[in-house]
Parts: sequence; structure tokens; C-alpha cells
Amino acid sequence: MSRKGNGRKRSGISRESATEQILSILSRSPEQGFNYKQIAKRLNINETSDKQMISEILKDLTKKGTVKEIYQGKFSARVSRGYITGTVDMTRSGYGFITSDDIEEDVFVSAKNLRTALHGDKVKVWLFARKKGSRPEGEVVEIIERWRTSFVGTIEIMPNFAFLIPDNKNMPFDLFIPTSKLNGAKQGQKAVAKVIDWDPKSKNPVAEIINVLGDPGLHETEMHAILAEFELPYHFTDDVEHDAEKINAGITENDIKSRRDFRDVPTFTVDPEDAKDFDDALSFRQLDNGNYEVGVHIADVTHYVKPGSLTEEEAKQRATSVYLVDRVVPMLPERLSNHICSLSPSEDKLTYSAVFEMNEKAEVINEWFGRTIINSDKRFSYKGAQYVIDKGEGDMKEQILVLHNLAQQLRKKRFSSGAFLFEKTEVQFDLDKDGKPLGIRFRDMGTSNQLIEEFMLLANRHVAEFVGKKLRGKTFVYRIHDKPDPEKIENFSHFITRFGYELIEDDKTSLPKAMNRLLNSVAGKKEQNIIETLALRAMAKAVYSTDNIGHFGLSFKYYTHFTSPIRRYPDMMAHRLLTEYLNNENPGGKDKYEKLCEHSSKMERLSAEAERASVKYKQVEYMSDKTGKEFEGIISGVTEWGIYVEIIENQCEGMVNIRELGDDYYEYDEDNYCIRGRSTGKVYTLGDKVTIEVVKADLQKKQLDYRLVSI
Repeated sequence: MSRKGNGRKRSGISRESATEQILSILSRSPEQGFNYKQIAKRLNINETSDKQMISEILKDLTKKGTVKEIYQGKFSARVSRGYITGTVDMTRSGYGFITSDDIEEDVFVSAKNLRTALHGDKVKVWLFARKKGSRPEGEVVEIIERWRTSFVGTIEIMPNFAFLIPDNKNMPFDLFIPTSKLNGAKQGQKAVAKVIDWDPKSKNPVAEIINVLGDPGLHETEMHAILAEFELPYHFTDDVEHDAEKINAGITENDIKSRRDFRDVPTFTVDPEDAKDFDDALSFRQLDNGNYEVGVHIADVTHYVKPGSLTEEEAKQRATSVYLVDRVVPMLPERLSNHICSLSPSEDKLTYSAVFEMNEKAEVINEWFGRTIINSDKRFSYKGAQYVIDKGEGDMKEQILVLHNLAQQLRKKRFSSGAFLFEKTEVQFDLDKDGKPLGIRFRDMGTSNQLIEEFMLLANRHVAEFVGKKLRGKTFVYRIHDKPDPEKIENFSHFITRFGYELIEDDKTSLPKAMNRLLNSVAGKKEQNIIETLALRAMAKAVYSTDNIGHFGLSFKYYTHFTSPIRRYPDMMAHRLLTEYLNNENPGGKDKYEKLCEHSSKMERLSAEAERASVKYKQVEYMSDKTGKEFEGIISGVTEWGIYVEIIENQCEGMVNIRELGDDYYEYDEDNYCIRGRSTGKVYTLGDKVTIEVVKADLQKKQLDYRLVSI
């Protein structure tokens, strides 16, 4: 005879489903206690056997520690953490993960529990009670800050309404556009839409078109679309332009009297051939005692751009100039960046300078910081300065050759003290008048680049040391770089063994030396770019901060950005703070500057992402007429959906879809950076040299599709 109740008809709810629903009820009301009858009522359960199952589940969960029994028969969720705040990392499928400093693991949030939160949003999340061995899960209860409210995409017009199909892969929803909010946008055009309403009960947010970019595929349309995608500006408002026009460009007698005069000292600039703004210059003369005086002269932007002005507020918001493949989107209006502040030759210019007395061993004997006036004798391109260095002849050869010698000594000391030798190859395009790429080349970095680099580093370091070391405790803007994550270094070290390399560290302080040996050994090899790229990914990211921890990559205890105020707002902050300290003034609270540092770091990241997107677009465009052609490449990435291959001759990266590898069923091996055939055992791994055929160039997605020809 069966036990009582075992033969009763059940409501159809499984034990697993009941457990999940019970945990959900308890988690959403953590302060409230429930007995099994109250839970049964919430679940619409009436069968006695199912109520008994609820009671059993509650007891089991209590034993596991997931649930606590407040007093006999009353239960509540046992949550080690209640609310957390974090950032949404959204997937194309619509669900997301929350990264937070409050919890080590990422928190999974289902699509319905995101509550209209989108990728990058800062949110408040309630953690559900966690089952043993499961990943943390939760739901968004508040959107603290939207990462973005505007999106770039393509217009699709229906009879009574329209949609904007976003370009952003992390935006899984199309934007609903009422016909009254199209603002002139036409079918198929690229446009920018701003979200104006989103009822959590509706799948699609409601938006309006705020900018029509033009027809897709046109150079101007696509460059503006990239800037809009990262919410970066591509023009100045009339108000800002008018404000810049009002700035007095004249140099008064009082300006000259209040400054150290370097107009009679040999001075020059060195910049790229196509540069329009020159924000730094070097002066050089030999002193009576045999030592050298080297002046690092920087455009005195803060003399012209005053706090509270429209130009200042715009520069603060932009925080950096943006460099795309065909243009610079400046931080300051052209009247300032290309004219008033630019250190053009044969013109008196107001500057902010770091002046060093140095001996023949490139040791700094004395230093001075302050406002100056210069008149540059010569504008060199890097190529022109390189000619003087290589040939030992040409304009200002005496100054350039001595400075070159000093720079090489500074460089040698820097690397011997533990600086990293990272010189990532820079891709450049030859474009026709319509912006179409005709060829891809790589920027040459010669010793003329190193000459300028070393003296800029010298100025940045000594300004930071002056404030951070001599004026200890004073608020300042530092450029900091943390030590790398040991796990990332270990993974990188494991990877390079596939190429026959080792990252051998003699002691805890020798990682930079070991890395430099590696980078020197791969120079000129086919695998150079991929190893340099992965080495950079293993490093921490440099940021701005008022809390100094030093710069690990440069091996400097103190470092700031002082030398490019035309294109970086943190340099303007450094100039202002230094001025106040030199004048024995108090700049005020630290919090204000820390917030500006955080904003500047964010804008720097967005600018870099936009630059990479423009390069990727032009690479895809360059390859668009090369379908069917074969190229030698290296596997640069391995994922569960395929392998990425970078063509050696032009660094154009594309994907070979795993479905196209029809000779076997391939499985992704994350630990070993490879995919492996289940039947054949054939392996495709990171760093393998392969031959590919170009199958498709998708400009809309900025994506190249390849087919594997041979390995």
C-alpha cells in the first residue's frame, strides 16, 4: 500500500521549478519571513502534496545555508550581499552581466530583469539568494546613470512608423521612431537617434532622429557615424567658435616682462609632415661652464583659455583631440589650435617651459619651470630632422646632434631602470580625394622621434617630481600606470612558447627587462604584431589620477602630462596647478580634479576606440575589391565561433567562421588558445601561419570574412 498523498494528482510544478520560484519570492522580499502556506498562495498552489513539497524544499534550502529559518516555520533568504552597484556588460542576445567592485564574480541578469538597462549603464542590482555552486544572479532595480542615450544606425521606414537599426553590436533593440520624429531622415540613410521614452513593458525604446548623417558608404557619412557612435563631437557650436574669436591674440609688453625671454636662443619644432598644430619646441645652447641648457617649451594654452569661458568648458568636455584616419577633431577651435597657440616658426609665441641644465652624461644639474616667450627658428618634419641626424649636416645640425646624443643617453638609462620597450606599429592610409584607401603603410619611428619623445618624457617626469616630491601633499594630476595582473602575464608567457619564445624573469623586478628582451627578439618577425598586441593587452591601462602610484611602464615614480595642452585637457590642468604652486596659491579641493581625471581617462578611451574603428573601416574598404584573392596571415584570435586571421602585409584582420571548417566538428579550447577537431584532432591555434582567401568585406559591420586555404 502506498503512503498517503503519493497517489494524489499534482499541479504540474516540478521540484526544480518550485525551488527557483521559492528563491525568487524570498530574494525579492529579504526583510520578510514566509511560511510554506504563504509561498504556496503566491505560487497558486492548492494541492496538499505540492504544499508538502514546498515545506520540504524550504528545509533542504535551510540545511544548505541558502535560506534561514527566522523562527519555527518562518523562512527568509540568506543573502551575504544585498544591493550592489555596477556596470552592465550586455550581450547581443539581450541578457547581461554586471561587473562590480562589490563582488568578485560577474552577476548574471536575464533580459527581463535588466529593466531597460543597456550596455555600459551604471545600475543598482539586487542579488538573488544563491544556490550552492551556481553563479550569482540578480535583477536591476535602478538605473543610476545612462552610459548613452543616442545611437547611430540605419533608418528603416514602415507605412506608419520607422525604426533605427543600431550599428552598435551591444544594442539588441531597434529604436522605434514615430514618423513625426524622423526629422527629414530617409529610407536607408545613416542617422543618430536619441531615446526619449522607454516603457519597461515595451520591447523597443521610443526615439527621435537628432542628426541625419547621410547615405551609407560615403566617406564623410562613415567618419561622422564613427564619431557619433562614440558620442564624440565633429564640429564646434557657433557659440564656442565666436567665443574663440573674441580671444585677444596680441602679446603685450607686460606679457613679455613677466616671462623669461628665449627669443634669441636657437629653437626648433619637430612634428609629422602633415601636422597643423605645433604644441612643443626645443631650445638649446651651451653655457659658459660647459654644460648645456635645454628648454622644453610648450604652448601656453591656459594664458588664452580662461576658466569659465565657453572655450574652456568645451575643452573640458572633449578632454582630448580625436585622431581618425583622415582627420583630427581638435579639442580647441582651429583659431587656437592651429594659429594662436601653435608654435609656428618666425613668430613670437607665449609658452610654458621646463628648462634643464644638463651635463654631457645627460644628467640634470638644475631645473626651472615657468612662463616664457620664444621665437622658433625652424620647423622640422621627423624626416627632415632624421636627415640631419643620419648625415650630420643641414640646418641647426650643432643643436640637433648634441640633443640627439643626450636623448639616446636618456633612453638608455630609462630602459636600464626598467621601462618597457613598446613601439606598436601605426597603420596609415593613402587616401584619394574622396577618402577611398589606395594603400596601407606603416609609420616609421626613427631616432628623430626618440629625440622629441625623450625630452617630453623628461619634462613630464620632472614637473611631476617637483610637485609630488618637493611640494609633498599638494593636489596634482598624475599619469599613472599600475603593475600588470600576474595571471595575465602568466597566460601571455604560456602563449609565446608556441612561437619558441620564453619570458624569463631573473627576479621580481625584472619583468620589464624580460619583456624588452622578448620584444627585441620578435622585431622584424612575422609574429611581431600579434606578440606586441597581446603583450600590451596583458598590461594595465594608464589613466589620470590625483593619487600617484607611479608609472610602471615608464619606470617613473612620478609622471604627468604637461607637454600637449593643445590636444589634452589634463595638460591644461597640470599647467594651472603648477602656476598656482609657483605663485604660492592654493588651488582648492582635490575632489574636483579627481572627477576631471576620471572624465579625461574616459574620453581618452573613447577617442582610442573611435580611432581603431576608423582604421578598421578603412581596412575593410581597402579589402573590398580583393575578394577571391589569397594572402599569407597569422591566426590572431581564437573564439568559440571561429578564428581571426591577420594578413601579414597589411594587418587587415578578418574571421574564418567555424562553420566554414567543414572537414570536422571543431571545439573551442580556451585554455590552449585553439580549436580542435573532434574526429581528426586537427588544431588551429593562436599564432599559426595560414593562407586565407578573402570571401566578403562588409562595410556596414566593419567586418572581413575569410576562408582558410592552407595552414
